[in-house]
Amino acid sequence: MRTRALLLIAVGLAGCIPQVEPPASYRTPPFGGPAERPAEPVAGPVPDEPPQDTLGAAEEPDRRVGTVALPAASSKPAWEARPVAADAVEVEASTYTVRSGDTLRRIADRTGAGLDAIARANGITSPYTVRIGQRLDIPAGRYHLVRSGETGIAIARAYGVEWSRIVSANVLTEPYTLSAGRRIVIPGTAAGQSRASERAAAFRLDVDDILTGGEPALAQNQAPARPVSRPTRKLPPTTPVAPPVRLAGGGFGWPVDGRVVKRFGPGASGERSDGIKIAVPLSTPIRATADGVVAYAGDGIKALGGLVIIKHGGGWTSVYGHASKLLVSRGQSVKRGQTIALSGDTGFAADRPEVHFELRKGRTPVNPQGQLPQT
Repeated sequence: MRTRALLLIAVGLAGCIPQVEPPASYRTPPFGGPAERPAEPVAGPVPDEPPQDTLGAAEEPDRRVGTVALPAASSKPAWEARPVAADAVEVEASTYTVRSGDTLRRIADRTGAGLDAIARANGITSPYTVRIGQRLDIPAGRYHLVRSGETGIAIARAYGVEWSRIVSANVLTEPYTLSAGRRIVIPGTAAGQSRASERAAAFRLDVDDILTGGEPALAQNQAPARPVSRPTRKLPPTTPVAPPVRLAGGGFGWPVDGRVVKRFGPGASGERSDGIKIAVPLSTPIRATADGVVAYAGDGIKALGGLVIIKHGGGWTSVYGHASKLLVSRGQSVKRGQTIALSGDTGFAADRPEVHFELRKGRTPVNPQGQLPQT
């Protein structure tokens, strides 16, 4: 009787213990395969996530950002692979009298100023001819000597100056390619600068930086490399790549088929969108909008997550953000309609699984919907 009573008590207690659901962090990967536990336990309760096909859901401030699968051939971008020493020379304003055998480049070497800056200050145009006895104004400034493989982004990071300011100070134009041996003006002064590591940490990369300051400097007598046809062929990150000369015929095509959930231009709260956002299911193939060469494939811009940038020639560039998997590499040639990535919700600016898509003419964002076929 005693044993029977104990069994009845145990059964009663079991009925009072609630069933425990698996933790929200224990989930099946989106591409199938066995479920994986997180490397570290989640502290506190995990908030419920909205369904992935729900449009118009408000973004949670603490929403977790998905990871990006990079292509097998990916490597550090040139601005990380080729560090820059902040060793610019301070040059005071002066005058220089041209001597026998002088060239403008030789004068630049003697004074430490940039050839282009001296030419601008004295109204000298290509082929930069000078005359014996001519008095030249040498403009004051902080001049950095560009070395082979250095990028504008790395130079800007080294000095803690926005690359766009360096572009303006040096009147750089398309295609913005630097060359080894050139001296460029670094705006601002050296006084009160923090350490190099702090300056680099404060630098915030954007799409315009990659377009205008992402290519490594050409060495003397060096020609850009030809694009490769496969992502498995790996070009060194410090190798300059030749961009397309002209835009291929046929215009631009939609990168995905989906609903436009954010339009180009200013938003209701005052923010500006340089492109459009298209809601699609996870892992939707993202297609190249036109023939071109991949200028960047990575996740260096945190707001956009998995990111591909393609140059198309004629000054046109396309941008694809929030991808979960990248299928192309820098320096790879692609065709219109070719799958370059899979969609996702990576980057803290993604509200849902979607594709951020931009078209740019030079440095200027253009409304993509004015260039794409009407559906």
